[in-house]
Amino acid sequence: MNALTHCPARLLVIEDDPVLSADLRAYFSDRHHQVTVRRDGRSGLAAARDQRFDLVMLDILLPGLDGLALLAELRRHSPVPVILLSALGDEQDRITGLVRGADDYLPKPFSMAELAVRVEAVLRRVALERRAPTVRNAGGLRLDPATESARYQDRDLALTVTEFRLLQVLADQPDQVLSKAFLYQTVLHRGFGRHDRSLDLHVSHLRRKLRDAGIAGQPLRTVWGQGYTLVTEGL
Repeated sequence: MNALTHCPARLLVIEDDPVLSADLRAYFSDRHHQVTVRRDGRSGLAAARDQRFDLVMLDILLPGLDGLALLAELRRHSPVPVILLSALGDEQDRITGLVRGADDYLPKPFSMAELAVRVEAVLRRVALERRAPTVRNAGGLRLDPATESARYQDRDLALTVTEFRLLQVLADQPDQVLSKAFLYQTVLHRGFGRHDRSLDLHVSHLRRKLRDAGIAGQPLRTVWGQGYTLVTEGL
């Protein structure tokens, strides 16, 4: 019996393949989860907006509204964890999905056992992050783990879940240089690959949002050959 069996979750599957969506419903329902299935992008987005879910499994190629557009729209109002499922193997699609706020990406075909492990890992991480959340202040920055939101002098930064996680990890160790390898593990929950630019893209988007919020200079700095640091002086 795996850990998920002890903690039933509310799962939303947005997948147009009738066989795969039925298999996903059966597999996770057998493990005592509440599974809702939607077969197109627009009804999937409506369900994600109108109901509360613990995790969304989202196909990229969907009728009506594709998965990447759906994810971008969803991230405007919801931090619900999302695992992308796609037959597309293009690296840019994976990077785009992660930049838009996906928590994980699993290419098709995949085994149900591997997907279950991914789901368990994301749910466990979210549960740990939400345990006894405390608001953190770094200068004019205010980070609220309970809502996964950040503000600068009362201005909402409109961060994605991954951007918030990155800023939170940096704010937990202010003025310290954190290596890329460490940030890949703690923020993206995977190992660092030499040609993987996902973290750099998240940093770039976070920098832009900090600048747009009115923060002078650039507190999120690159230390060449070492990693990144959040400089609190001037915040």
